[in-house]
Amino acid sequence: MKTLQNHTLIYDNECPMCNIYSKGFTKCGMLDENGREAFTELSASNKSIIDFTRAKNEIALIDHQNNEVVYGLDSLLLIIGNSFPLLEKIARIKPLYWFFRKMYSFVSYNRKQIIPSATDHTEQACVPDFNLKYRIAYLTFTVIFSAYILSMFSRKLGFSLNHNFIIELAICIGFILWQMLFLRTYLKDKIWNYLGNMMTVSLIGTLLLIPVLWTDFTPVFYLIYFGVVVLMMFFEHLRRCKLLNLNDFPTISCILFGMTAFVLMINFTF
Repeated sequence: MKTLQNHTLIYDNECPMCNIYSKGFTKCGMLDENGREAFTELSASNKSIIDFTRAKNEIALIDHQNNEVVYGLDSLLLIIGNSFPLLEKIARIKPLYWFFRKMYSFVSYNRKQIIPSATDHTEQACVPDFNLKYRIAYLTFTVIFSAYILSMFSRKLGFSLNHNFIIELAICIGFILWQMLFLRTYLKDKIWNYLGNMMTVSLIGTLLLIPVLWTDFTPVFYLIYFGVVVLMMFFEHLRRCKLLNLNDFPTISCILFGMTAFVLMINFTF
């Protein structure tokens, strides 16, 4: 690999994704061994040159030789392009560049909802600004993906009711509306942060269902498996509520929705 000299990547050390790929750059020699610096441990010289607020939203790459800073996707392309110029040229083709920028922003603005940290409430934490467009995009993606997988998994349970995609989509959307209705007064300005974390819990549960979609066991096995997944989601929801400094009220509301949805499903099934 060709090392990008005299550059420092300012990464979010509380974000496992950022930590992994920035460490990968140094391990494979694309950056100097000391070519990355944690956002929460910024040196005075580096802090003075970057846009502190923008660096929370987009990872910053400092060029010490020219005293310049690039952010976000451009910083990653600069590092990758130094070793693989062709890849950078391809990624900078306008339609691809637009797509990759959107994907980068989609992940970056939601990364604290994907993987929250106990230190996200501190003043020096690398927490991105709230972006309604990308939060709604994340909720929409999770709802559609979860509904699709649930519609496939529901057939494994052996219910006579045909749980198609539309029904599962209605349940997922209903879950969000239920939580917004019951929690908006309690959560206030935390509502979008909570919803992002809540849908990540749903996404985790959905991903855990995928490995058994193409297996052939009895409906009882799938029911037990589903119960285990729901239990794991329950504890993960509790953990995230604790990180958000919330009490058990959101979890109780989730349980009430689950019970209501289950009763309605049984009534329609039988």
